[in-house]
Amino acid sequence: MSVDTEAPVTLDVRALGVTEVNRRLRDLADGSPVTLTQTWGAHNLGVGLTNHVQITIEGNAGYYLAGLCDGPDFTVEGSVGLGVAENLMSGTVRVSGNASGSAAASAHGGLVVIRGDASSRAGISLKGGTLAVAGDVGHMGAFMAQAGTILVGGDAGDSLGDSLYEAVVYVGGRIRSLGADARVEDMLESDIARVRELCALAGFDHIAAESVRKVASAKQLYNFDALKNQRY
Repeated sequence: MSVDTEAPVTLDVRALGVTEVNRRLRDLADGSPVTLTQTWGAHNLGVGLTNHVQITIEGNAGYYLAGLCDGPDFTVEGSVGLGVAENLMSGTVRVSGNASGSAAASAHGGLVVIRGDASSRAGISLKGGTLAVAGDVGHMGAFMAQAGTILVGGDAGDSLGDSLYEAVVYVGGRIRSLGADARVEDMLESDIARVRELCALAGFDHIAAESVRKVASAKQLYNFDALKNQRY
């Protein structure tokens, strides 16, 4: 049962432990602000939350922060480990520092903002969410991304967009190499408008939408024909 209060809450992760912190987060009423202190890079913070709470993390967080969430808003005053916002359904995750591998992996919805750099496989298997990275992303960014949007303000590493499906990647800097079945396409007016919208949502002011490049699928790996493979 949710606690019917919107008073500010502070939870000491080191003193309480991750399991107890997550239990208390689940019990908070929608709209409640909460601050997590002494995180010390703890893993699995704020996993599986469905309430609409505002969570501020003072410091760094470890693996799988905000994984499997559907509703809360996270602000991280530091960096995060592997798999931040993995399988995010809705809500926002804003990270002031850097992100390790697989940021926003398989995110179905919501917005993930990394104000620093993101490591390898950023946006892997994205399924409809939005990932905005102010800096660079590592190799295999957007690998097998199926739907959604990725904005990279800096450079992208090797094999960007490998096996890309319907997701779109916008890159403000250099692209080291494209992955299989990825290609650079012309920016349309709708793309420029979308980049401007993403910059506003993410709070980025260093990206010139007119100079961004668009990476999308060449659709040469689309080999499955639903009608042809239908069985009766």
